[in-house]
Amino acid sequence: MAITEEIVNGSGDREPLMADEQNGSKQEKISSNWMVYLSTLVAVCGAFEFGCCAGYSSPTQNAITEDLSLSLAEYSVFGSILTFGAMIGAITSGPIADFTGRKGAMRVATVVCVAGWLSIYFAKGALALDVGRLATGYGMGVFSYVVPVFIAEIAPKTLRGALTTLNQLMICCGVSVFYIIGTVLTWRTLALCGLIPCAILVFGLFLIPESPRWLAKMGREKQFETALKTLRGEGTDISQEAEEIKDYIETLERLPKANLLDLFQRRYLQSVIIGVGLMVVQQFGGINGVCFYTSNIFESAGFNTTIGTITYAIIQVVVTALNTLVIDKGGRKPLLLASGTGLVIACLITASSFYLKVNELAPKAVPALAVTGILLYIGAFSAGMGAVPWVVMSEIFPINIKGVAGSLATLTNWFGASVISYTFNYLMSWSSYGTFIIYAVINALGIVFVAKVVPETKGRTLEQIQAAINA
Repeated sequence: MAITEEIVNGSGDREPLMADEQNGSKQEKISSNWMVYLSTLVAVCGAFEFGCCAGYSSPTQNAITEDLSLSLAEYSVFGSILTFGAMIGAITSGPIADFTGRKGAMRVATVVCVAGWLSIYFAKGALALDVGRLATGYGMGVFSYVVPVFIAEIAPKTLRGALTTLNQLMICCGVSVFYIIGTVLTWRTLALCGLIPCAILVFGLFLIPESPRWLAKMGREKQFETALKTLRGEGTDISQEAEEIKDYIETLERLPKANLLDLFQRRYLQSVIIGVGLMVVQQFGGINGVCFYTSNIFESAGFNTTIGTITYAIIQVVVTALNTLVIDKGGRKPLLLASGTGLVIACLITASSFYLKVNELAPKAVPALAVTGILLYIGAFSAGMGAVPWVVMSEIFPINIKGVAGSLATLTNWFGASVISYTFNYLMSWSSYGTFIIYAVINALGIVFVAKVVPETKGRTLEQIQAAINA
């Protein structure tokens, strides 16, 4: 028996919509969006490259140290200089993306990453290693801004959340892949593997269109319409969407060109507070301390580090993948609130495990509590706080300030990553359970921030979101 739905015809009567027609409609929708999917897959190669850069140092530490006779201090510089490169990339990413286009910025990041990997591969000492690591960090910083922005600007509003979330998923995949293959490949061969997503990106960028919104902003009328029609499908009527984009950009173009100080004008302040605030909440809640030192945390709690780390990586990828399926249905704000709540609970569980260990209470319960807390932490983070801030950041800034505002938000993110990764060991030496209590408090404050300040952006066009926030 055929399943039917009812539709209203012009006279107000209801007519059945047959299952075959529904399926045909879905197939046409998928067919019309195929270029959006292809463009997204090409762009997230930059996110995968991001993950490869971040995951390179963990499995290679012992081999690089032995082969090049590096001291612990020299290797520490090699590991940490990545975040400094990323901060430089964050500062310059917005202007580059505004000047050369979103595709141009991805090309710049790709070229710099290639140079970085080759410098690492041919390194004979610490200097070449550090130069290569700094370069790959720079590429990371640019990719972290331009990939979600590009996806948000090309995607239909019904797909934007899910497709932008793929950015975080591919970062997780890149980290996990390099961690796993790094256990069987030499450190030089692993560096060459970092060139693979770069190669795919270089060739893939020739196959996809530029962001229509950027083309409209630059006044390239014909290219704008061609790109939008390519993304929406040749048979799709783009007139309404094109007119909406052009009208909004014309309004913004009447405003003076934005600089850093302009971000603090009343009309933009709300979007800046949201974008920067979410990055503060994401990073200062402790993610990089937990991520970089997972093995040490498990070891300190007396749990098997190999089992714990592999389980951690699997949960991170699986939960982030599931997140792409619900972000456009459940919404951004509910995911952030649920994620924040899970992070607070996870931090308190982890804190309790270290409190019991320090005070020599219930020693058999310590490993179980520690692994439960850490795995819940990464699960909760991956469920919302990992990806959603980048999605919201890509949606809320008007296009005339998107470059400088996006650079500020991305720089804030990398600054927070540096602070947390640098201070984590010092905090753990001061008080292991106190460290996680501090993170619990910060995440609790983050819940309040999301509830009071962050708007829901699900199902709205970028122009509608930005007009509402910056009214």
